Amino acid sequence: MPWRGLEQEAWAIDEGWTLAEQVTEQIVVRAPLKRCYEVASQIDSYVEWVPHMREAEVLDRDRKKRPKKVVFKVGAFGRSTSYTLEYNYSNAPRELSWVHVDGDLLSKLDGSYSFDELSDGSTEVTYRLVAELKVPLPGFVKKRAESLVMHAALSEFKARAEAET
Repeated sequence: MPWRGLEQEAWAIDEGWTLAEQVTEQIVVRAPLKRCYEVASQIDSYVEWVPHMREAEVLDRDRKKRPKKVVFKVGAFGRSTSYTLEYNYSNAPRELSWVHVDGDLLSKLDGSYSFDELSDGSTEVTYRLVAELKVPLPGFVKKRAESLVMHAALSEFKARAEAET
């Protein structure tokens, strides 16, 4: 029997399962690729433009002094969480990716920003994220959290990149 929609979520919650959620969205930013990459890679300044981001503490830097391992503290829905990500710059400036290292509520939070320069000088930004919680949550809570993350990852990102071009 195929599992779909609310039946699947209710069954997974009753069984105590958590399911990884994968999201991919794109947006066109009226800024050059270099500027978009710059906004994404200035990880220690996320607290200035990412809603609900309370702290981004750089634990380790690579040879080029870029943040490599970062602990984030985020608050939303009257709750706070912390998680540690490790960044990969090997495809810079076309992509910035990360993997989840540790976290109190998350068992996975892997993702990337990818940048494609368009003929008019703007940039198509693709945001990919795979998230898995350690504890099951009702579908409507997960959807609201997903909406907050995607808004920050794309709309707030776009505003920040376009504001300083």
